[in-house]
Amino acid sequence: MIELLKSFIIGIVEGITEFLPISSTGHIIIADSLMGIPGGAVWTKAFTHMYEYVIQLGAIMAVLQLYFNKLNPFAPSKTQVEKNQTWRLWSKVIVGVLPSAIIGLALNDYMGDNVWVVATMLILYGFLFIIIENYLSDKQPWLTDLNAMSYKMALFIGFFQVLAIIPGTSRSGATILGALLLGASRFVATEFSFFMSIPMMFGIAILKLGSYFLKGGSFTMIQSGVLFVGFMVSWVVAYIAIKFLLDYVKKNDFKAFGYYRIAVGILVIALILVGVIKA
Repeated sequence: MIELLKSFIIGIVEGITEFLPISSTGHIIIADSLMGIPGGAVWTKAFTHMYEYVIQLGAIMAVLQLYFNKLNPFAPSKTQVEKNQTWRLWSKVIVGVLPSAIIGLALNDYMGDNVWVVATMLILYGFLFIIIENYLSDKQPWLTDLNAMSYKMALFIGFFQVLAIIPGTSRSGATILGALLLGASRFVATEFSFFMSIPMMFGIAILKLGSYFLKGGSFTMIQSGVLFVGFMVSWVVAYIAIKFLLDYVKKNDFKAFGYYRIAVGILVIALILVGVIKA
């Protein structure tokens, strides 16, 4: 029962932090350390590593649920023009994930979750959010309609997403910052970040799951339950978090997330120094 409770907690952390630009990695490291994960017969290192990628699919299901009609090019309610726009949107998403698919996946196994790096990136990108929002405060975004995004801009945003391979950066944070700098409105930047996560995170989760099995991994009954709980909880919580973020960016900038990242980064450093988190 306690293992299911741990998974429930991690699912909540994943669901909240996956799409908010605050780094799911940093928050899961804190949660894992406080609960003694990895450790024990259930939370082996191999299972934990795979689990933390696979439950991200729950968060992706929340995106698909919220945007099913917008992302469905076969929706009978759409005109032919709208269907063509949907196909173009998907093609821009694919263009946007190409840099991460080529560069990020090639380097992914070489980038461990070093907690000092995580803390540094939390703080660094926290300051970047504040600096960039201050820089953009008197400027109007030129891209306020996602359908008007060019393939070139989608590709450039994709290069920003590559930065997220560094633990603690935040995939959504990197893509949102990149889109803002390139002239997108906060709402467009946020939505495109959501859509880019779909193929990217599906691909990573499938690779991690495949690697786990190829290396002889298997699930016990309790591990299957743990994985299911984490997946479902992250789905429900991510659904709520996405709706919150979409409402938030209509009226607010991202500086609050910057201040929050700095605070969490300092907390991680403090927990390292007192021995709660192992460096």
